[in-house]
Amino acid sequence: MVADNATSGAHTPQPQLSVTDISIITVYFALNVAVGIWSSCRASRNTVRGYFLAGRDMLWWPIGASLFASSEGSGLFIGLAGSGAAGGVAVAGFEWNATYVLLALAWVFVPIYMSSGIVTMPEYIQKRYGGQRIRMYLSVLSLLLSVFTKISIDLYAGALFVHICLGWNFYLSTILMLVITALYTIAGGLAAVIYTDALQTLIMVVGAVVLTIRAFNQIGGYEQLAAVYAQAIPTRTIANTSCHLPRTDAMHMFRDPYTGDLPWTGMTFGLTIIATWYWCTDQVIVQRSLSARDLNHAKAGSILASYLKMLPMGLMIMPGMISRALFPDDVACVVPAECLRACGAEIGCSNVAYPKLVMELMPVGLRGLMIAVMMAALMSSLTSIFNSSSTLFTMDIWRRLRPRAGERELLLVGRLVIVVLVGVSVAWIPVLQGSSSGQLFVYMQSVTSSLAPPVTSVFVLGVFWQRANEKGAFWGLMVGLAMGATRLVLGFLHPAPLCGEPDTRPAILGGIHYLHFAIALFVLSGAVVVAGSLLTSPPQAVQIENLTWWTLAWDKALGAKAGDGQTPQKHTFWARVCGFNAVILLCANIFLYAYFA
Repeated sequence: MVADNATSGAHTPQPQLSVTDISIITVYFALNVAVGIWSSCRASRNTVRGYFLAGRDMLWWPIGASLFASSEGSGLFIGLAGSGAAGGVAVAGFEWNATYVLLALAWVFVPIYMSSGIVTMPEYIQKRYGGQRIRMYLSVLSLLLSVFTKISIDLYAGALFVHICLGWNFYLSTILMLVITALYTIAGGLAAVIYTDALQTLIMVVGAVVLTIRAFNQIGGYEQLAAVYAQAIPTRTIANTSCHLPRTDAMHMFRDPYTGDLPWTGMTFGLTIIATWYWCTDQVIVQRSLSARDLNHAKAGSILASYLKMLPMGLMIMPGMISRALFPDDVACVVPAECLRACGAEIGCSNVAYPKLVMELMPVGLRGLMIAVMMAALMSSLTSIFNSSSTLFTMDIWRRLRPRAGERELLLVGRLVIVVLVGVSVAWIPVLQGSSSGQLFVYMQSVTSSLAPPVTSVFVLGVFWQRANEKGAFWGLMVGLAMGATRLVLGFLHPAPLCGEPDTRPAILGGIHYLHFAIALFVLSGAVVVAGSLLTSPPQAVQIENLTWWTLAWDKALGAKAGDGQTPQKHTFWARVCGFNAVILLCANIFLYAYFA
């Protein structure tokens, strides 16, 4: 009987948006357009450097906000809350781990990138190793990962949110948001993207804080979270199974290395490998740091982003757990027919945890704010990915095909690439709906863990080992690709079993966690790079100078731009401020891990 009531409730019409809600959404879009126009006018959009790197004149605070906003798209809002609802707090490790690699980005990688004068990551690899084939491979791989793990996930999550909150057609919602986002990315370049990201970050944090406070009030405070989550069991279950029960280790960060859904070994080592790829070698992220006025601004941007990355545990993951406790029949469904009713996907509905919370707990007016928040999250990540992907294609692929292309042609191609990416990403969305137990975050990380570790090994060895050469790096990437692609294809051919079904997947899927697979793939690729490099001739001097940690020209990397008005003493002072904050960050991070361990 309870299930019948839930079914009828799921199809009741959503409350119409009030005038206040519509006014808030309108003001949000007006602010976005205003900031986009203002920032576009500040940087030259008619040069490659101005369009793709914002004239290399960005300050620390928009860089930090953009680093955070680019990583916290609607896919992560929906995905983190959904994984929190499904498994508890351990997924916060994906956010907290970013502290270490963001500091590595600012203190280790960015000085080398700035010293080498590159625009894209594949361009650095070409300078470091020589030849064209690795650069082309990395450009194509980055574009594919952008489509399959970033753009399509954010689109799906954003459209799911709008569909649940407003009742709009799923694909209509997708197309509408895409058009708005693509327009100001195409028009304004990186400067427009970074400054609008700073606005999105402010809106995201304010809206999420309001919802979090209301969610905790609803269950009686933080002290009640573990108790109410442990009782979040759906009315309809499948006999002789336990998949409807909340995890007993839901409030623990470190989980069993063999039976844990997020084993501590994988979260410590495998996650660091994936995070190093994302934060230190991925075009979307590094492009923000390369736009910095000088190295101190790049460091301060990383530190601000690290502080902000502490927030998702309280603002997304715990609200997702509360949503499961309040609406177990929808968020924690296990019967395929019930899940189909709740969210349109048979495999699970944890992804609806965050939008469900918004629609049930937010009063008139604040509901409009949260819709603006989700649109902000979607648009901030999409604009970042669009701009970086067009940079990659234009600078690394098109210039290779058309070496004599002028700036006007390069800018036109960069804008057309965005249109193509949009079309491919929309076509991929149906695949997402049935992937990885209905958890967007698990899908995203499992794809990344199959393709990113070889890239991480090539970058890390290139930076820290001067003997690494092109032949070793190329074959390391190829062997890693063969292994990773094999697991990826098997994953699509053998999806995770539904509740109550036997697990008949191959051992490489069922027996090896994707984070453990990332470790093995990283070690294997690195071993091939080392062996291949030692068996062939060493790299030339030009491939090492200013391109490795040991040969870095620090004067060139540290130097402020001529005429920026800063004395060496002032640079030293701000460098110390950055170092002091880095120490505080590490201490805070260790404390949080220990508290939730």
